[in-house]
Amino acid sequence: MAMKAKAVTFTGQLRRIVENCGMSRYQLAKESGVDETTLCRFAHGERCLSERNLDKLGEYLGLRIMTDKPKRNAKKGG
Repeated sequence: MAMKAKAVTFTGQLRRIVENCGMSRYQLAKESGVDETTLCRFAHGERCLSERNLDKLGEYLGLRIMTDKPKRNAKKGG
């Protein structure tokens, strides 16, 4: 029986980006303005990030959200 690959969550993707951004969490925290303890707890899956901290990280890292599926119930033609 073939196993389906589990979809990677948005949070999981962000954790991977934080881990692979090429700088230490200390440096990322200092430069992005997100508290180092908060960033560490997020990276270890112990805590979620607030909207404010998500915005700080996203802006600092130059992240943009892209979808790979069309919107549901999107009106055509409009």
